[in-house]
Amino acid sequence: MSQLIAVAYPDVPTAQTVLAKLADMQKRELIKLGDAVVVERRDDGKVKLHQSTSLTGVSAAGGALWGGLIGLLFFAPLLGMAVGAAAGAAGGAMTDIGVDDSFMKELGKELNPGSAALVLLVLSATEDKVIEELGGQYQGRLLQTNLSTEDEARLREAIDTATGAQA
Repeated sequence: MSQLIAVAYPDVPTAQTVLAKLADMQKRELIKLGDAVVVERRDDGKVKLHQSTSLTGVSAAGGALWGGLIGLLFFAPLLGMAVGAAAGAAGGAMTDIGVDDSFMKELGKELNPGSAALVLLVLSATEDKVIEELGGQYQGRLLQTNLSTEDEARLREAIDTATGAQA
């Protein structure tokens, strides 16, 4: 079962640094993420979502491949590739996977101006190693989870302990 975890940070660069560390841990198979988004609350109060992956490029490439193959059937592979790439890019831009964008925008409204949150959809993780590697150096504050009350309390305690050890 996937776990939704939202952690607030003092600013966007800090949240992006944590996301980069998580990406490195994912390469080493310590964590598997279904989605990861940095939610920024700008000084003017607007909320901006920084998606970690874009489906537009992937969909455009897939569309070009399929368009080219279909175009071969009609002796117009270049036209088929162009139409397929455009259709794939349009479809990818409209596709929303992972955590719901409206949920993240509502969460962003609760942040202080200038701060950010990292919203993660965790598919699996070696929790003790992930928490140990992140440590308390990033001053994260747990905002929301879909964990059980017991697991959330354990996670809050681990974050507080790591943060206290760095202070």
